[in-house]
Amino acid sequence: MLRPANHEGATASAPVHPHFQDCLHCEHRHLRVFCNLTPEALEHYDRIGILMNFERGAKLFSEGDPVRNIYVICHGQVKISSVSRSGRALILKIAGPGDLMGLSAALANVPYEVSAEVIESCQVKVMRRQEFLDLLDQHGVASLRAAQALSSAYMTVFYDAKRLALSNSAAGRLARVLLDWGRAVSPGHAELRFTMTLTHEELANMAGISRETVTRLLSQFRRDQWLVVKGSSMTILQPDQLERLTV
Repeated sequence: MLRPANHEGATASAPVHPHFQDCLHCEHRHLRVFCNLTPEALEHYDRIGILMNFERGAKLFSEGDPVRNIYVICHGQVKISSVSRSGRALILKIAGPGDLMGLSAALANVPYEVSAEVIESCQVKVMRRQEFLDLLDQHGVASLRAAQALSSAYMTVFYDAKRLALSNSAAGRLARVLLDWGRAVSPGHAELRFTMTLTHEELANMAGISRETVTRLLSQFRRDQWLVVKGSSMTILQPDQLERLTV
């Protein structure tokens, strides 16, 4: 059982969500890359770290901070971003359940290369760097899962760069951002439903287009009945139509 504790980088809330009291009984771990471990490795994984709840706006870590912890999202969403010297921010990814944060920095033993900010109340498993490395050292399957997580992160960055560099269509860029987000949250579903926690300005940042263009395109997608927005909830009704825009 994971024990409650304070985290030096952000304010945590309690109690822990009842569905995620420990890793052994998590009903979703088989759907997640790193958490899908053998019984022996899973028991070790369950013994280390702590489960913590974080509210929207909490910073898990900041770019340039010394690497201390590895973070695995159990529930919720976290914005991964980087800031230039001039102060311009670039949103690299919206991390969701099952994603590991701080992995590459921990393995290379360098400062965090990005910042992680909670954008939807979430629960996170927080592990000290050394105890996580000990887990990898003692269980080959954990090392394999970590390698798969790194590979997935690389492919995300690769396709994002490809989208920005090769797509001539603003609609295609925005459609790709929405589809990737929806499929990460609702894998295997015909309709992709997720909580839209970004402003139009932040969506524009991710898609490499203007805020005005994001507003115009979202209105067009809604008129075409390709997606529905109710409050902060967005449902993509016609993912195939949006997919055609990305070609």
